[in-house]
Amino acid sequence: MDEFIVSARKYRPLTFDTVIGQESITQTLEKAIKNNHLAQAFLFNGPRGVGKTTCARILAREVNHFHSEGMDEGNDFSFNIFELDAASNNKVEDIRNLIDQVRIPPQIGKYKVYIIDEVHMLSASAFNAFLKTLEEPPSYAIFILATTEKHKVLPTIISRCQVFDFNRIGIGDMVEHLKSVANKEGISVEDEALHVISEKADGAMRDALSIFDQMVSFSGNQVGYQDVIDNLNILDYDYYFALGDNFLESDTASVITTFNKILSKGFDGHNFINGLANHFRRVLMCMSPQTANILEAGESIKNRYIEQAPRFESAKIVTALEILGKADIDYRLSRNQRLMVEVLLLKLCSLFGNSEETEKKNDNSVAHIPMAPPSGTTPKEIPISKTVAEPGPKVDAAAEQPRTQTLVETVEEPVITKGPIEKSSIEENLEQNIPVKDEKREQLDQPNPQVKGIFPNESKKETSASPNEKKEASFRSKLSNKRLKGITSLSSIEEDIRNGGAKGNSGEIEIDLNPNNNKPSDSFTLQELWDAWKLYAAGIKAADKQSYYATLTKHDPVMREENVIELLVDNHVQLKDLETDKANLLEFLRERLNNWQITLKGVIDEDSEKNDDSLYEPGKKFEAMLEKNPDLLEFKKRFDLDVDYDT
Repeated sequence: MDEFIVSARKYRPLTFDTVIGQESITQTLEKAIKNNHLAQAFLFNGPRGVGKTTCARILAREVNHFHSEGMDEGNDFSFNIFELDAASNNKVEDIRNLIDQVRIPPQIGKYKVYIIDEVHMLSASAFNAFLKTLEEPPSYAIFILATTEKHKVLPTIISRCQVFDFNRIGIGDMVEHLKSVANKEGISVEDEALHVISEKADGAMRDALSIFDQMVSFSGNQVGYQDVIDNLNILDYDYYFALGDNFLESDTASVITTFNKILSKGFDGHNFINGLANHFRRVLMCMSPQTANILEAGESIKNRYIEQAPRFESAKIVTALEILGKADIDYRLSRNQRLMVEVLLLKLCSLFGNSEETEKKNDNSVAHIPMAPPSGTTPKEIPISKTVAEPGPKVDAAAEQPRTQTLVETVEEPVITKGPIEKSSIEENLEQNIPVKDEKREQLDQPNPQVKGIFPNESKKETSASPNEKKEASFRSKLSNKRLKGITSLSSIEEDIRNGGAKGNSGEIEIDLNPNNNKPSDSFTLQELWDAWKLYAAGIKAADKQSYYATLTKHDPVMREENVIELLVDNHVQLKDLETDKANLLEFLRERLNNWQITLKGVIDEDSEKNDDSLYEPGKKFEAMLEKNPDLLEFKKRFDLDVDYDT
């Protein structure tokens, strides 16, 4: 028995003319050899099994054979070709050994060719060691780098090479090459079987030849279409064509039954979705003679697509492709994948179903309300029986029963009235430069009402305050109750202009230092104050300001005098937090209670500050730290540091 050699090795191309599907690259390399325009480094990039290494070996042989004029034709130049598999020799030492070989000139022939396969597997240090030699190689050295992942090669390496991008081999080229191999081997193969093998190879000739050998081992010298789909576990075209007919007839039972048969044969639902999407793509391609030529399939299969295509609508096929594309993404995330595919098939039945039958079904189940009639037609009266209970005042029990009456609804065209649009009073005032009335701004100064019922003996209640605090309060009361002369502001100037330039008796403009005098100051109870306070504190808690939230909620706010809210705090840190947020809190309370005369004051609890929070002061903090670590005092003196006292 003769030794078996796989077809991928047995029929490997030995010349550029026998390379399949890479004509542009092979022609360029042939012309470069003949014109002596060879680069010092080449980079062959492309998917697996498309001829990168084969072309590298052919180039290495042809270079020396072409330039061996006057030499013995029987000379073997294989000693001038060196191959390195970078997948297993990717270290710096391997590249250094290669560089040492490059220094030795060829003994026979003109060039030494170095083929480095899977060059992207080299380490970064190996790339750097190889970089200088690749940039300035000897005149007799040619480097051919082959890779399937060009993006992993250093840009500095790529910039020093002529890059050739190999394409995937077309199905037609594969079929022709497989036919020639089958003829040489004396094997009879159906064309449809060769197309299935070529599609399965996905553009790689080496894979196609490997699958061909597998089919020959399975079927012998007679390879048929059915043998290929059974052995490769490929779904037959007949299933997809049958499903297409079922979709057009809206035969949901047959669709579900067919899918059940597909699953029972061991096919994956995800592959079925992709295969169905590919089927609809082919149907879409065959709707036009120009695009039908794009379809790469056997002649009989192609004719079946051309026959089925006119029965579909292109818009619906596009919608179906969008649905299948979404299903392809959602399939792996679905917990009940079979149910998902079955629902998908039912959607496609509804999409492609007969429109006339669908309308009849809808007419029997749902009452349709017609759209408005076209212009110039008489509106159609539609009698509709309704049970209407007329609203009205309560009457006796007999009258409360709903009355059944027949209404006549007419569908009429909307009436468009042409003419000027009436303007509102506000728009007319704006056009005539009449200022718009603002009730809030027109409110006159009102004396603040007394807040009653909040504290017992509130009229006699007085707060204990230091002399400085009393002096400050007296000064503020004078400012809030009097008008100062000789001070102007933009608002006062505008008011003077509106009043016709009128001035006071002294000829000076008077302004009010309390901007809230013209705003409302409604009375409120202590409970209303607490409710508003708790609502604001809840917002502070939601903002994750826990420390400030504790400050607002530990003590309830009180009112020592009219419109003055006091909050008891434990220490000066809490008081500082309250003062920082005072403007926001006051604005919220004023709007909530509708009283713009409210003021806020924080009072430190002296007992709490003495007993609990003495360490909040910087001086106390430093003393406590000295007790734990006395060396801090020496550190303070050496660097001339000071404690950060608050003023």
